[in-house]
Amino acid sequence: MFKKIGLLTLCVASVFAMNSVELNINDKDLELGAKVDVHQFSEATKEDSVYIGVKLLHADESHSNIVSTKDLHDYYELNFLMKREIGSSGLSLGLGVKVNGTKSYMSVPLGVEVGYKLPFDTVPMHIGGGIYYAPEILSMQDAENFLEYRVDFEVEVIEHASVILGARSMDTDYVSNKGGDLEYNRSGYIGFKFSF
Repeated sequence: MFKKIGLLTLCVASVFAMNSVELNINDKDLELGAKVDVHQFSEATKEDSVYIGVKLLHADESHSNIVSTKDLHDYYELNFLMKREIGSSGLSLGLGVKVNGTKSYMSVPLGVEVGYKLPFDTVPMHIGGGIYYAPEILSMQDAENFLEYRVDFEVEVIEHASVILGARSMDTDYVSNKGGDLEYNRSGYIGFKFSF
């Protein structure tokens, strides 16, 4: 099922003028993501300022404290991000909202993202990170809250093609009958990002 969704995501990315498609892996996890720059569809927004995206993560229990593999379901996410570069400093700040979940939980976390383009002319490099949190009021099904943070380092090795080194942590609290605080995924990854 996850492979079919992943292939569908890549096909949709080639049909629409996506801003980027991303593939992140490690020895056990597979993450696919795509983002669309809304400016392509609406001239009321500035270029590189408003994004809509989708992300899918097939996680392994070795990077989780969820005991049973039958309780570790694929993670899905729809996201919306507005960002702005601060002058010409290379620093950008963004505010975002997501709708995410698995078969067992769903949440609507709010977050902040930051990015910095390192001042090297020869090879473009970026450092970025973000934190998203959903309190109990924004958590549904079996979830009591959700916390995600990630950091990454991106190097553009070919024009419009980058290599990413990153780390993520995704944590949710379940209602008491599900076992309390559960870490859905905590792992490092290497990835490829293609921009269009």
